[in-house]
Amino acid sequence: MICTKIEGNRYLVFIKLIFNFADFFSVKVNQADQYQIAFSGLNPGMHQFDFQIGDTFFELVDDAEITGGDVTVNVMMAREERMMDLHLEISGKVRVPCDRCNELIEVDVNGSERLIIKLGDHYYEESEDVQVIPDTAHQFDLSPFLYEYIHLLLPIRRVHPEDKKGNSQCNPDVILKLKELSERHIQDPRWEVLNQLKKKE
Repeated sequence: MICTKIEGNRYLVFIKLIFNFADFFSVKVNQADQYQIAFSGLNPGMHQFDFQIGDTFFELVDDAEITGGDVTVNVMMAREERMMDLHLEISGKVRVPCDRCNELIEVDVNGSERLIIKLGDHYYEESEDVQVIPDTAHQFDLSPFLYEYIHLLLPIRRVHPEDKKGNSQCNPDVILKLKELSERHIQDPRWEVLNQLKKKE
């Protein structure tokens, strides 16, 4: 039951991200055609595609959580008459804001994804892993999926690691300010009154 719930949440996040970024990528990224899978004319069998994703790719998205990075994506595609089965291996590093101090932090992203592309009458999403495109198409835009897959590989908590002495490597000014706010919060007599009321309950 827990696994089903997690998978369901992941699917909802995935769908939301796809809708948010698909149109944007189709306008800006496709101008260079560098993230297209051109399948027209390919014989049935295995085909390999390699993509190197850098800062420019992430900078195209306004208000993106990922601000930059260096990610390699290897795609092995099994070409069939009316279907393409893509297996993606993703590895690299990306920069995101630290959850504690909001300074940029570099985190690893590593994982595998699978995407099936079927030929049909029109564009639509059959499921999280299955996309249908018109049989008149000759290439497939992978860019929004690359972004979403990388986004889904981000760790839940993103903070600067501690150094060898156990000290946080976050911005020291921010850490000091957070400490001051925490102490002020504790010393406020109004909170003490509330705590006493909670204890009586």
